Amino acid sequence: MNPITQKLLEMVTGVKGAFEGAFSIREDGACAASQSTRNVSITPKKDAPGLVVRVRPGTQGERVYIPACVTHAGVDDLVYNDFLIGENAQVTIVAGCGVHSDGEEEARHNGIHRFFLEKGAQVRYEEKHIGDGRGPGIRRIDPVTDAQLAQDALLEMDTVQLGGVDHTLRTTRAQLGPRARLVIRERILTDGEEQAQTDFSVELNGEDSGVDLISRSVAKGHSHQQYHSKISGNCRCTGHSECDAILVGQGTVNAAPELYAGDVDASLIHEAAIGKIAGEQILKLRTLGLTEEEAEQRIIDGFLRG
Repeated sequence: MNPITQKLLEMVTGVKGAFEGAFSIREDGACAASQSTRNVSITPKKDAPGLVVRVRPGTQGERVYIPACVTHAGVDDLVYNDFLIGENAQVTIVAGCGVHSDGEEEARHNGIHRFFLEKGAQVRYEEKHIGDGRGPGIRRIDPVTDAQLAQDALLEMDTVQLGGVDHTLRTTRAQLGPRARLVIRERILTDGEEQAQTDFSVELNGEDSGVDLISRSVAKGHSHQQYHSKISGNCRCTGHSECDAILVGQGTVNAAPELYAGDVDASLIHEAAIGKIAGEQILKLRTLGLTEEEAEQRIIDGFLRG
């Protein structure tokens, strides 16, 4: 692996040095390294570029790494990954992506991930996106996530994109069975002329299923963000969608949460709040010795961590 890949891997996964356990590292459209374990098998797909990750029933506490890196302009990487999670298994999957470009051509990664969680399976999915490099070429990341959750399954998604990605379209679709739960925490920061679009669509089809979608974003410079979520409650279920955004400079945000209640016992709610940082917050921090820029950054950091 080249030095740029090593840098991006550390940024998106937090791992310094060698990976342990099950992992597959993708570099510029090809597999750079891969390893399976007794409970987690990682094999190439036969009909498309990508992987099949199988987690044995009853597996507990393992971490699976599948980061992808694009290290130069002119690469258009498309990958299809399937995750088959066995009954009552509990795993953490880290699937970050870093795109680096110093050239004039676009550098792009498009990861299409499908999750199939069997009865009682629990997955924590961590995804961090990074754009890097100084070239004028567009750095683009367009992830797609499709999830099917069986009875009593739980999928927690923690997705982060804090600058450097010029254009992103983030699509998440899910279908939930009885008592299944989906929890998504999204954090996005855009700056300059960057564009980010989020599109959630969740079908609550099983009795007592539930979803909680929370998006926190900051739009700086002349950047623009769009947020759309649709929760369809087709039975006795609970659904919650929340979009909070801070505007800095000339940044703009369009939030459009949507709810559909197809059953009298569906309980659904959405919240959306967009605005600039309150002046009293800046003033309070400035009395502690911070400059206006430092105070603003402190507020943004705390907001995106929350």
